Order: sequence, then structure tokens, then C-alpha cells
Amino acid sequence: MATSNFWQRVSASVSPSREGTRQTALNMARTSHGKVKLWMFLDAVTVLMSAVVATIYERNTGPVAGARDLYRGTLFQGWSMEILLAMLCGFGIALIVTSKRLNLYSPMRLSSFLHEQRLSVQVCFTSGLLLTGTLYLVRAEDIPRRVVLITLGLITVTLSLRRLIYRSLLYRRFERGQDTRNVLIVGTGAEAHALRHHLESIRHLGYTFKGFVEFPGSPSRINASSGDVVGTLDTLFQDARKQFVDEIFFTTPCERGIVQDVLEKARIHGVDLRVVPDLYDGLAWNSPIEYIGQFPTIPLHRGHVREGELILKRALDLVFSSMLLLLLSPFLLAISLAIKLESRGPVFYTSERIGKKGRVFRCFKFRTMVRDAETRRADVMHMNERDGVLFKITNDPRLTKLGRFLRKYSLDELPQFLNVLRGDMSVVGPRPPIASEVKEYKLNHLRRLDVMPGVTGLWQVQGRQDPSFDSYVSLDVTYIESWSIWLDLKIIVRTIGVVFSGTGS
Repeated sequence: MATSNFWQRVSASVSPSREGTRQTALNMARTSHGKVKLWMFLDAVTVLMSAVVATIYERNTGPVAGARDLYRGTLFQGWSMEILLAMLCGFGIALIVTSKRLNLYSPMRLSSFLHEQRLSVQVCFTSGLLLTGTLYLVRAEDIPRRVVLITLGLITVTLSLRRLIYRSLLYRRFERGQDTRNVLIVGTGAEAHALRHHLESIRHLGYTFKGFVEFPGSPSRINASSGDVVGTLDTLFQDARKQFVDEIFFTTPCERGIVQDVLEKARIHGVDLRVVPDLYDGLAWNSPIEYIGQFPTIPLHRGHVREGELILKRALDLVFSSMLLLLLSPFLLAISLAIKLESRGPVFYTSERIGKKGRVFRCFKFRTMVRDAETRRADVMHMNERDGVLFKITNDPRLTKLGRFLRKYSLDELPQFLNVLRGDMSVVGPRPPIASEVKEYKLNHLRRLDVMPGVTGLWQVQGRQDPSFDSYVSLDVTYIESWSIWLDLKIIVRTIGVVFSGTGS
């Protein structure tokens, strides 16, 4: 479910507060090229596997026998293992370098599918010419040319197919409102409206328009009171925080000093900044022009995220959730039957939760309360044991007998692994809040919504019984700023201990 109008009202009701320190904001813009390295590694593996398959097919041998012949230097008469591997490594390096020079490792949203496929074929053709030229110069007549041709063909097909599959999966996530980049457009003139139309009409770009920012003295085609205008240049980064903005586009001419000031703040806040090419002479002489669809822009700043590790985190989520649901399926079925037999009502309780960047989704849990629990909420508000935004009652009279047991051992949260498979949640992350909680968030509390919410997290294993909302937020922010795969694994292990100790509520 994409970000709803309801969330727009929630976001608009958030009152601004003091900005975080410069060091905290700088930690948000982590400089890692993990995703690029991952794609390079996959390209290298593709080269190796294609060569192995081509050799096995040509020599009519098995992989074990082929590896033994390669080690002995008898796979191709007259050529030792060292020379063959050196030539294969040289081809792989040439393919990776050429791919990097042609920007095949840049974000996929910046190029079309056909353009990417054309570049993939061009990379394989260029690297293949270098390989065949080298074979000719060193007079490698003992290496069958059919092996070379089959290898090049397999590499071309595999690389193109892999990028096609990945792009298709990415487009599906864009359609569901996942992994999109929120943008603000500075200016309200014709260029700003043209850019907005471009971003909204080309969905595969993966951009979500969040509003215009009014610039004093610039031509305007809309009224400043329009709902599309979310603020002014003075409140630019407060508005960006409220709207979970990833990129800001400048489409109106202004003094160089103003853009320089915005650029410095963008670096502090970890927000990407782009400008229309011919507006800011001197600021972007060394910056390349990047096309957003057919719209030319110049990136002045780009914050890097740990994309490679995020891909690994998503893979861990899928594997862990699938295995857990499969292994516990008989147990989950037994719980479902017990809930149905104990009291009237559905087996699952679903509620709207606020996820990453304010995206609204439906969260699944086993029902632990009586059927009319929501209508009786006002009657038990005076029993709330948490302070501020949070709401929790240990001995809630609305709980069923089975519900108390499920909550004690956190078994009611097992269906949330379905949310993990759907891409709404992660195994580890901040707990997904309800809309009424987010309405009372201050500006710095929105930091919790920068990442995917989780089934478990640092608060669940370290501060679960602490009623302080400040402690709740502090632990979540600590997790976000110090996140690693290793930390996720440690939290998962500690969660198992928490579940068996029965300290849930």
C-alpha cells in the first residue's frame, strides 16, 4: 500500500523540534559502495561459471575431471593452468572496467531497460574483442574457438537476463510503493511542473513527488496556499524531514551563495541535491549530467547508503522467515484452531501501521483480545502503564486466556513474518508504530521511520520493560546508527532467549 492521504495528514501534524547534531546527521550519509562491489562480484562469478560450462560442453567431460585436467595443465594441450587463469582473469577485469566506464553499475532508475540491455551487449562484445585479440597475439591455437564463442554467448545472455530479472523485481516494488525515492522540487515555475510531470509519468524511475518548495521572486504557476506547496526555502530541511525526502531538485535560478548554503545543509542532513544544468555556473563544472528519464540534471551531492549490506539483510529476512514459517507451520495451525475455539472472532488481528518513510501497511498478529477490544479502548486508557506516546497494559482486561499466554511468549507476533516476506517489515528493526503514536512524534522521533520496521529489535531485547518513551526512541536510533548484519544476528539470538524466558507482555 502506497503512502496514503491519511499519512499526509499525520505528517502535517508533526510539530518541528530542534535539529540533531552535525555529527549524528553525518552518520546518516554513510559512504559505502557495497552494491557496486556486489554487482562486480556477480559479473566475475558469471564469467567463471560460463567458462566452466563452455569447457565441460566442448570437452564432453565432468566438472571434477575438468578441474583435475586444469590443475595438471592438460585441459588444453600446451597451455598451463596459470596462463589459462590469467587470460580468464584478464577478460573478467576488462568486462568489469568496461561496465563501470559505461555506468552499468549506476542506479537502474537512471536508465531505461533497452539502454541497459544495449550496454550489456556492448560490454560483452568489447571485452570479447580484447580476449580474441589476446588469443591471436599469443598464438593460443590449442584453445578451441568454439569454447571462446560459447563462453561469450553465455556471459552475454546471463548478464542480460540477470539485469532483466532484477529490474522486473525492482519495478514491482516501485508499484507497491517500496524502495521509491521521495523528492521535493524547489521552485513553482514551468520547469518545476515539467519535472513533476516527468517523474510521475515515468513510474520506473522510482520517484515519488512530495511537494513544491516556494522560492521568493521566482515565477509561479500555482498559488502558494496550494496543497502542492509544502513550504519555503527557510523551512526546506524541516519539510524534507517531515516528508522523508531523499532528493531535492532545484529548478529555479538563484544566487550561487544560496545554492551553496543549501548544498552544505544537504550534506549535513544526508539528502541528495540536484540542479537543472544551466542554472548554477561554477558550482558543477566537474559534475556529470545525469538524465532522470529525459530530464537532464546535475547531482551536486549524493549520499551513499550501504546498499550491498541492505541486499544481504533482505536475503537474510527472506531465508529466515521462510524457514521459520515452514518449520512452525503445524504449531501455527494449532494456535489458529485454539483461537477459533476459545472465542468468537477472526484468527488474525490486522491494524494499519506506519512503516519506512511513512508508508502505511497492514500488520498481522494472532488475535489475543476479545472481539470488541477496540471499542473498549477508551474504558481502559486510565490503566496505561507507559508514558507519553506509548500505550501498554500488563493485565489488560480485554485479553483472552489464550491471548495472555501468546503475549507472554510473544507468540502472537509470529504472523508478522508474513509481513517480512511481503517486504513491509524486516526481521530486526524498530517496532512499527500506529498512526495515533506518529501524530504525537516530534521531528527527531521521525528518525525511527528511516528504516524498515522489524519483528524484533534492540528495544525488545534490552529495554522492553522500560516505560520511558525517550529510552524507546534512543534504543531505536542507536540501532539505526550502529546497524550491521552481525548486530542483527546477535539481536535474533537474544530474542530467542527473551521468548523462552516469557518476559513478553
